[in-house]
Amino acid sequence: MLSIIIPTLNEENYLPFLLAALKGQGFKDYEIIVADNNSKDKTKEIAERFGCRIVLGGLPARARNQGAKVAKGDLLLFLDADIMITENFLENSIDEFKKRQLDIASYTLVPRTENTFWKNCFNVFYNWPIVMSQRFLAYGAMAILVKKEIFDKVGGFDEKIKLAEDHYFVRMGDKIGNFGILSSAKVYISLRRFEKDGYLRTGMKYLLCGAHMALKGPVKSDIIKYEFDHYSKKKKQ
Repeated sequence: MLSIIIPTLNEENYLPFLLAALKGQGFKDYEIIVADNNSKDKTKEIAERFGCRIVLGGLPARARNQGAKVAKGDLLLFLDADIMITENFLENSIDEFKKRQLDIASYTLVPRTENTFWKNCFNVFYNWPIVMSQRFLAYGAMAILVKKEIFDKVGGFDEKIKLAEDHYFVRMGDKIGNFGILSSAKVYISLRRFEKDGYLRTGMKYLLCGAHMALKGPVKSDIIKYEFDHYSKKKKQ
């Protein structure tokens, strides 16, 4: 069984699109757990309408861990609430995961924009590097598929990390299991953070975070300011 865990905080404009896409999948052996951080909008109502199990979350690392505590599946799929997936995403992911005998995996990211410049930027600065480095340096963001036993051995997501706890988690998983970037399914992401905080400013934060992790370890202080739930209230384009 697959347990899909989605951290949320005021995601009424994005969550229904993801849940509808999940409900439309051909693969049906799954449960959906929404780990909500006391949303003030209709996030929990939406989750209930789609038949999700709701647990009390927190910031992303804690929310994922709280969801995993009640998960029934032997496979865990952590998804950000503002992503989109395509038809047969679950079936393709699990088939490739098993065929390649992986223990933990993530995906390339496709920005939801018509701007080819930003699509190319994501390919050059994220997608191509994570594919080329997957055998010796693991990266994982927005969506992570992992065996429950590997999650337990790692000890879950480190709740003390302020930024890029997902990358750190897959690197810890890679130390005890087989990691890979799945090529049979893609994750389509929102650019709302880039649009809100600025493309250059946000990109620099991720660059500095990566440098800090490489030289000093994961970021556990507020040296890199990273806010949550501060986006504009525009609906998904």
